[in-house]
Amino acid sequence: MWNKTASASFTILCAFALILASCNKVPDPANPTPEKEMQLKQMMLGRDVDMTEQLCRAQCSLDFKQALHQLKPGITDDVKSALDDLRHHHEQMDYVAWSGHGAGETAAESGHIPESVRGKAEPLLEEARSSVRSGQPYQSAKIGEGEQQYIVIGEPSEDGQSSLVGIIHQDILHKVAIHQRKNLRLVPYPSDKRWKIESVDSKTLRDVKVDHPEDNEGTSHYHVNQIVVKFRQEPTEEQLKQIRTEIGASSMEKMGYTYVFESSGMEAKQLIDYFRKWDVDYAEPHFLYLTNETTEPNDLLYARYQWNLPAIETVPGWDVSRGSEDVVVAVIDTGVDLEHPDLSGRTVPGINIVSKNSEPTDDVGHGTHVAGIISALVNNREGVAGISWFNRIMPVKVLDETGAGSTYSVAQGIIWAADHGAKVINMSLGNYADSQFLHDAIRYAFDRDIVLIAASGNDNTEKPGYPAAYPEVFAVAATDPDQKKATFSNYGDYIDVAAPGVNIASTYPDNHYAALSGTSMASPHVTALAALIRSVNPQLTNTEVMELMRQTAVDLGTSGKDKYFGYGQIDIVKALSQAAQNRDSLTFWPQRFERELEQLARKYKQQ
Repeated sequence: MWNKTASASFTILCAFALILASCNKVPDPANPTPEKEMQLKQMMLGRDVDMTEQLCRAQCSLDFKQALHQLKPGITDDVKSALDDLRHHHEQMDYVAWSGHGAGETAAESGHIPESVRGKAEPLLEEARSSVRSGQPYQSAKIGEGEQQYIVIGEPSEDGQSSLVGIIHQDILHKVAIHQRKNLRLVPYPSDKRWKIESVDSKTLRDVKVDHPEDNEGTSHYHVNQIVVKFRQEPTEEQLKQIRTEIGASSMEKMGYTYVFESSGMEAKQLIDYFRKWDVDYAEPHFLYLTNETTEPNDLLYARYQWNLPAIETVPGWDVSRGSEDVVVAVIDTGVDLEHPDLSGRTVPGINIVSKNSEPTDDVGHGTHVAGIISALVNNREGVAGISWFNRIMPVKVLDETGAGSTYSVAQGIIWAADHGAKVINMSLGNYADSQFLHDAIRYAFDRDIVLIAASGNDNTEKPGYPAAYPEVFAVAATDPDQKKATFSNYGDYIDVAAPGVNIASTYPDNHYAALSGTSMASPHVTALAALIRSVNPQLTNTEVMELMRQTAVDLGTSGKDKYFGYGQIDIVKALSQAAQNRDSLTFWPQRFERELEQLARKYKQQ
């Protein structure tokens, strides 16, 4: 009897202890609750928008100063023409007015005061004129809201003989807020009428209803009526005709040995069942991928806003290498603003997979931001500094104006870049679906000695995201200015290294600069490093470049490799110094021999 009572008492005590431990459990800062994670992401978004506004104000003020330096009191029509040209290159300047303060007041203006804020703007313009006449710059608080946000600014010339005042349209703040809600997954998957999609659990392919942002974690999205198929043996024309008839195919596309079928009447799961009778390697949904001299540079926004470059020892790394035009970096993304002044001359011909026969122009902003981190012009006294001085960008547009793109477009973009000279590929995109179709494209590029780098994702989950989790891809997590894990950053055993990913200032379409956060921003830091390594030591294979970045990373978190930082945060000067030292050594020969054996084994298996 005593034993039974003691046993029951012990059980009750254990249960009480577990409850007490649960109640007093200290939250893990690296793994906040979903509610806390949403709050942290909202705070991150707010900081990105605030920093973008600071960048906008700073850049506009600098643009005014440069314009005043060039404008001299003279013929009013000449000044008017110069103001028109200024506004043409800076579309956010809705209204600009110049005044000469010498003997006899002269003035010229360009543009119009927006009607939506005229009542508030006109008194602020008077305040600005009064301020600049006394030699003091002027900046107002924001007026308007949403897409109709504006500020009034004024700048006096250095000699006090002239001034500029203007109204600046800050719609970039609205655009960045929308962009970051998607990028940080603060909204459920942004279904667009152009896409007919469903959401599924990435492992079981069971339907998932995504009602809240946290439901995005681990889910993947696919075209309802499409299927990706790889046959073991190439089907004959007669067999393809039979398939098209039986599934009611509305379209069929082929890339390499892989087909994408679209049915007018069958959904993906029915199509998967249908292809069981055919001799296929795989039949899977057509998944969608999202936007988961050595001296301090004189770039005007560098010192104040680019904390990320000193954090990874970029400037001393330039003593070793500043890059090479021979090493081209493909940015598989939303395209690039080819007209941005900080990216002028930094690109090679690319491709628009989304809209054939169109330029790979960025209509979202994400790809331009990524490209600027890698290769914005350095020491041009404008905007931001990129990590590479000379490596050029190959824009490959695979994501549309909503920031989404299909497996087919991403895979096609990777293969196109591999076939057109890319040495390094950045993929700041992802999904939780392990698509064999995409993996085939990854292998295709990897077998051509390309370094593939991808962002891990922004859901603070250990679930592996793809393409980052493929063994051929170098996976990147994000850190903050305190060298801690960014709260949103995905993690897991597949993470290779970490890089800055919080409040990163970079280029943005229409001559703008913006601050964004995400592993999408961390990945291009590593991509730029890989390009610099291949520039200083072209003999290194892709696996050797990846191993070198792991070996030279600065260990963070627990000692040794861990799931939050991988091998640590990248260190550019250490990595480039090691690459230069190994240029003529035998250090990497055993790995090169092992790599060649792997390639031979894969080719033999395919045959």
